[in-house]
Amino acid sequence: MKRTFYIVLTTAGLLLSSCVSGDFVSLSGLSSDNFRTMVDQKKTRLYRLQNAAGIEVCITNYGARVVSVMTPDRDGQQQDIVCGFDNISDYRRYRQNFGSVVGRYIGRILGAKFAIDGTVYNLQASGGGHCSHGGYPGFADRVWTVKKSNRRCLQLLYASPDGENGFPGNLTLSVTYRLTDDNELSILYEAETDKPTVLNPSNHSFFNLSGKLSRDVLDEALWVDADSIAEYDADKCVTGRLLSVKGTPFDFTSTRRIGDRIDETDRQLAVTKGYDHTWKINRLNDKLHRAALITDKESGRTMEVHTTEPGIHLYTANGHNGKLKGKQGIAYPHRNAICFETMHFADSPNKPQFPTTLLRPGVKFRSETVFKFGVAE
Repeated sequence: MKRTFYIVLTTAGLLLSSCVSGDFVSLSGLSSDNFRTMVDQKKTRLYRLQNAAGIEVCITNYGARVVSVMTPDRDGQQQDIVCGFDNISDYRRYRQNFGSVVGRYIGRILGAKFAIDGTVYNLQASGGGHCSHGGYPGFADRVWTVKKSNRRCLQLLYASPDGENGFPGNLTLSVTYRLTDDNELSILYEAETDKPTVLNPSNHSFFNLSGKLSRDVLDEALWVDADSIAEYDADKCVTGRLLSVKGTPFDFTSTRRIGDRIDETDRQLAVTKGYDHTWKINRLNDKLHRAALITDKESGRTMEVHTTEPGIHLYTANGHNGKLKGKQGIAYPHRNAICFETMHFADSPNKPQFPTTLLRPGVKFRSETVFKFGVAE
């Protein structure tokens, strides 16, 4: 089983000492002091990646989270294009998935159980009796060990013990963030287990390419290389069926505004009050595939999403209501961001028609996704 979340690296040997042990203030105004604390008797810190084009990505080892992404617009003005908080305390207080690695299993496992080789595993259940995003505390709530840190690369490690939230196997997961001079941010997942288990991690960054996190993303233009979505029932549980997007508000095979049809009368939109679905990518193999492109016409910023995953879950921040304040005290209004969660499908362990998420001992899990930033001409 091969899956790849990746950031391309070129100059791996250059150390940026201020990112590793010293204090710094990022281009986005983040103070490393606000991320320097102890959680579960482990140190949390803020790290940053930088390239020659001036892109800066800040990441904390608390939840392996992307905290900020500074990219230039068509005039060269740098702005932060992801939601988040400017301190560890708020990440812990509000328990948002902003920028985090979600696992062991992003999405729902229905009934909070699955079977492998005839053995049933009962998971931690949340609302509705399902296991959501791997239970709590999940990977987003853990302090990850820093294995490598330099100007272009940050490698983080988390060892998930056998039985954590009900999942079998001692699982070791490595997440490597890389930044290149081609303006590609990559996340590479690699994992191994000592018992058969299931694994479906993903990054949960909330993007707004305008750089204005206080406004919605409905004017941003989106293209998705997908002809179908995973169907929900009325309780937002996947049925195992795929629905064609043709002629529906979910058809982004031709580029159009996110907001064009988001409020139409549609059975699937009625369940989620906006986009919160998994599109089945039109992949031909397990290589990196260009799955999506989003463009902000006002700023000129673009972002391509390439992945080895079979699906991409798009979420338009339908739950934001202006009450939650993030970095710089900015209130996050309704639909002020969009997530590109490259992943396998929800409830795959119980849906044999979906691509498998089974990982066995002796097999190395690998998953890669690349976010490529640019400016439209």
